[in-house]
Amino acid sequence: MNELLDRFIPTPDVRERFETTVHAPASVVMDTALKLDMQAVPLVRAIFRLRGVLLGAKDRSPRPPRGLLEEVQDLGWGVLADRPGSVIVFGARCQPWLADVEFHAIEAEAFAGYSQPGHVKIAWTLETREVACGVTRFAHETRAVATGAEARVKFLRYWRWARFGIVAIRMLLLPVVRRAAERQWSVKAGAGPR
Repeated sequence: MNELLDRFIPTPDVRERFETTVHAPASVVMDTALKLDMQAVPLVRAIFRLRGVLLGAKDRSPRPPRGLLEEVQDLGWGVLADRPGSVIVFGARCQPWLADVEFHAIEAEAFAGYSQPGHVKIAWTLETREVACGVTRFAHETRAVATGAEARVKFLRYWRWARFGIVAIRMLLLPVVRRAAERQWSVKAGAGPR
């Protein structure tokens, strides 16, 4: 799926990729990932709160439970590409070093060329690829690139410490998606819950 991300951020300042194997069809895995309420995971919620405390974020109000797709779009992310059941690419520009970060979608056609100084462009995927009957490789990749030298300095300074929380969130969500998709598939397949 790298060719899709290459269209938007071919040379990132930061790239992270994580994968796991799920014993369920790709469509079930993708549906599970898109409906997952990531902040229902206590450690993920704690990481978001800690970031807010460390940076002095003003808005720390509880948010209503909702699936990942709805949440990221409400936050300002746009869908750059979508191959239903196999890959979805989200993207936005932001200034992640700010306490109350705001994400702003950029149209897919304009994303690669967007260069307004002082921002970081981020594109990330949810990917599924069936490797055998009922066995799926689930992955997500994040790429980020600053739009100028000053933004790159600020972003890389922020990334030095923030990546530990960001990477932890991604790693925590993989097994949650895997277990939920496998549980859902075993019920659909008539084997009962795992």
